[in-house]
Amino acid sequence: MNLSPDQIIFWQMGFVKLNATIVFTWLVMLLLVISSIVITRKLSKNMRRTRWQNLLEMLVIMISRQIEEVGLSNPHKYLGFLGSLFLFIAASAICTVFPGFEPPTGSLSCTVALALSVFVAVPLFGIEEQGLRGYLVSYTKPTVIMLPFNIISELSRTLALAVRLFGNMMSGAMIIGILLSITPFIFPIVMTLLGLLTGIIQAYIFFILATVYITAATRIQKTEDELAQDSSDTIEEQDTKPGSQQ
Repeated sequence: MNLSPDQIIFWQMGFVKLNATIVFTWLVMLLLVISSIVITRKLSKNMRRTRWQNLLEMLVIMISRQIEEVGLSNPHKYLGFLGSLFLFIAASAICTVFPGFEPPTGSLSCTVALALSVFVAVPLFGIEEQGLRGYLVSYTKPTVIMLPFNIISELSRTLALAVRLFGNMMSGAMIIGILLSITPFIFPIVMTLLGLLTGIIQAYIFFILATVYITAATRIQKTEDELAQDSSDTIEEQDTKPGSQQ
């Protein structure tokens, strides 16, 4: 039993290796690309739509609502990145029902790559929303003493994202492998379904955490003068409403 798809080597020349993590990662990406092309090639704006288009629209609406509920006011701006993360992790879990498939998310190198993509995307979205100076100033909030701690937090949460996803996916694969060797009939089927559910949950958790980090990076900090101005505007609006003055 292999603890990680990194241990399965398909081809090697010197220090260059083609392992199962790389192969199955590209297979999942190819599956997603082909699926998107097939589903979107005949999109319709009429009431009569294919089942695939209805499924796609339901998925897009669900992800968009989740992004908006977390705190991002313009979910379509982040839908491509966050939706791709969710679909990749979910597809990796779903494909485990096929014999011989090793989920790339069971490799620490793959989960680190996913976490690093979030690590890079967070400051990019933050700088785009707040500007370079505004984003860098956020590291000194509420006081400049917090600067090293905020930097450590950025690095530690990236590591936590990678290790959390890797640990949960690998533990499920190990349990299934052990049960296959002990009771190769009923229990592995149940555990495979449980592993599939676990993979979808982990995809959702990773997606939500990435959205939370981007939300924190893109939230524009208001000054005290701006907050006072907002409160005065609110009071004026209440005073101008009919029936407010008696």
